Amino acid sequence: MKSTKKTPKDTAALQLKSARDLFRVGLPHAIGVRPVTVTQKKITATLRVKPMHLNRNRHVGGGVLMTMADVMGAAGGVANRPLNYTGGTIESKTNFFGAALGPVLTAVCVPLHRGRTTTVWQTTIRNPDGRVVAIVTQTQITLLRKTGAG
Repeated sequence: MKSTKKTPKDTAALQLKSARDLFRVGLPHAIGVRPVTVTQKKITATLRVKPMHLNRNRHVGGGVLMTMADVMGAAGGVANRPLNYTGGTIESKTNFFGAALGPVLTAVCVPLHRGRTTTVWQTTIRNPDGRVVAIVTQTQITLLRKTGAG
């Protein structure tokens, strides 16, 4: 008889799949944030700049950059969250350092803290020439998923 108990390797694979799935729905998917790597210690993604991303100055709007960083921090939180837990962003801070121009922006998200109830993620977004355009720091909370009526 085959065991149905999940091994740590099975659990990690499910966590990473759930984290990658965040890029396939909603606003991040609609604007084109594409994951490159998703691990428990690093998330990387790209965004091909399109006219819909631009503000009146023909630079990528701040909300687009914040959306990119938010899904990356969320993916990091999900990748590190135990099964049967949920959570979300409880704090986010963005510093803008220059105009985001494209044609492709790259971002790297790394954990600053991975605790039992919170994780803190820092996402650095860069232009193709390597210049930093924004750094976003966010806190993700981990909560036991409620089951049943209540």
